[in-house]
Amino acid sequence: MENKNLIIGMPAGSLANASRGGNIIQLLKNAGFETRGYDSGGPTVFKSVNFLFGWDGRPQEFGSQLGIHELDVAIAGADWITERILELKMEYNTILEIEEVMPLNRGEVRIVGIAPREAAGNIKDVFLNLCNSQDIITIVSEMPYLALNWTQKILKELGKLDEFGEFSVQKYKTPSKIKKGVIIYETWGKTESKVKNGGADIGVEITQSGSALRNYGLKIIDEIMVSQTGIYINPALKKDPKKKDLLKMFLLNLYGSVNAENKVIIFFNVPNENLSDMKEYLKDNQLFADEPTINEGQTHAQLSIQVDTKQHHLPLAKIRYELAVRKAVNIDTIPIDSSISSINVLEF
Repeated sequence: MENKNLIIGMPAGSLANASRGGNIIQLLKNAGFETRGYDSGGPTVFKSVNFLFGWDGRPQEFGSQLGIHELDVAIAGADWITERILELKMEYNTILEIEEVMPLNRGEVRIVGIAPREAAGNIKDVFLNLCNSQDIITIVSEMPYLALNWTQKILKELGKLDEFGEFSVQKYKTPSKIKKGVIIYETWGKTESKVKNGGADIGVEITQSGSALRNYGLKIIDEIMVSQTGIYINPALKKDPKKKDLLKMFLLNLYGSVNAENKVIIFFNVPNENLSDMKEYLKDNQLFADEPTINEGQTHAQLSIQVDTKQHHLPLAKIRYELAVRKAVNIDTIPIDSSISSINVLEF
């Protein structure tokens, strides 16, 4: 399908859920790309622009779709993109050229190796015990190639990769295709249950806090990667001038939306005779960058400052109080939907 618009992979699942997806829907709206249909299973339509085309799909598939140019852009987690890159490399000897062009600072998860609590102390001990006691090491994971890549790195460090170099990725409990090596069982969830009940030696699981793993009597033996949601492209997209320009427009506005999160602007008026004291307070507390924005009138000056409510060392409530103590009046706090310093925030 030839589409002159920028084709955006819109991830189904938790990211499409307004209460679970890190506010992707609101983020797009604040960027000027309000959607219709995305939160109800699709098809996704961008309501206010005609240069974006929403392709609803699973982030598990977006890496492959980027590789064959079925998508121009994908909103996905680093874990699933990495999984597809590894699968194409390990099974098909194909290199996927995929580039992350912008992190979205949300949806962070950890990909970890897990084992029964009673397993040997550290990761190398766990693998050495398995290598010394059996011909086949079994691992369960929703991300089998991430699991395989991790396993092979550990085996190489232990000098056991030649002995256990053969591998097979297959569905859970299907007949073994190898006599010695590593079997990765691809599962559809509840990885922790399979490890707990002896269905596999080790698991590779997606977690945030690890509390569910502890409830199952399991322990984390390694952190394989930390993943968050980002914007991914096939670098070949940059060779298409029209689509490259659309991509820059999309990214610049998304950057503004991400950059504005937790930021507010405070407008207030100060009597001219109190302006010097107010400027000193703002400077001492790092409440402006190069200089405060000031519009001076006959009796009062209007000032505005931008405050990051999560990063600033003073809480917002205290800042407003301190402004009032210094004779500020008409103190208005305005949330920011977008904050773009310049087009130079883009890296290409």
